[in-house]
Amino acid sequence: MIKEKGDAFLAFQKNEITEYHVYRRLAKRVKGENSPVLEKIAQDELRHYNVWKELSGEDVSPCRWKVFFYTLVAWILGLTFAIKVMERKEDEAEKAYAQMVGDVPQAEEILKDEFEHEELLIGMIEEERIGYIGSMVLGLNDALVELTGSLAGLTFALQKAKVIGAAGLIIGVAATLSMSASEYLSQKSEGESRSPFKACFYTGIAYLITVFLLVAPYFIFSHYLVALFVAVVDAVLVIYFFSFFVSVVKDGDFKGMFIEMFSISMGVAVISFLIGLMARRFLGVEI
Repeated sequence: MIKEKGDAFLAFQKNEITEYHVYRRLAKRVKGENSPVLEKIAQDELRHYNVWKELSGEDVSPCRWKVFFYTLVAWILGLTFAIKVMERKEDEAEKAYAQMVGDVPQAEEILKDEFEHEELLIGMIEEERIGYIGSMVLGLNDALVELTGSLAGLTFALQKAKVIGAAGLIIGVAATLSMSASEYLSQKSEGESRSPFKACFYTGIAYLITVFLLVAPYFIFSHYLVALFVAVVDAVLVIYFFSFFVSVVKDGDFKGMFIEMFSISMGVAVISFLIGLMARRFLGVEI
């Protein structure tokens, strides 16, 4: 029993010192009001580490790959996403702390701090890109629905991979510019607090990334059906990733969002398959 407690203390220590280094790195990288918030969390994690160290009597090194991973995720996908993903992993630790409260009085204070991190401090973090999630959803969802359907129809109408890819790229880039311009004008006419330029930028970036992911298989694979299959897989992966991203940063329903986006995108693709087949058969489209 004593050994089990000792192992638990060491595991808690490793988790706390790892999170201390993550939050410390993030605090140094960001500017403005977010930096002191992250520094406060880091110092709390260091204090927790020292509590467990007194109980275990040993030093523990941080998990270096986790420090690197979460720092990289924050740089690529944003501060809010990285922190919320990391804090989601705290559920098991919090349950373990709760079980320790009877035997280790210090665990109650640590548990209180962990809840504060989730509910108060993380809620104080301000990140520009989170305010433009609506624009990103608009760009990504429109690209998935429009381009998946277009590629599906073109695939069965033209049946030549590179020709389909070139046509899809032209359609996609033109649609990106059109959607970005529409978002700019929409934000400007509504007079919202969000910047019209930034809204159109985030919409366009989300749209353009999706275009390249869906069109790329047609330039990589020579057989048009293989290219179509890979493009559909890419579409599903994009839907899965973005649904997960939004559900994390907005504390939303991942399953519901994924099913909705998947159903709409694939439904349009299936209808476009049929239109492409009919166009080839009845309109005599041959290349």
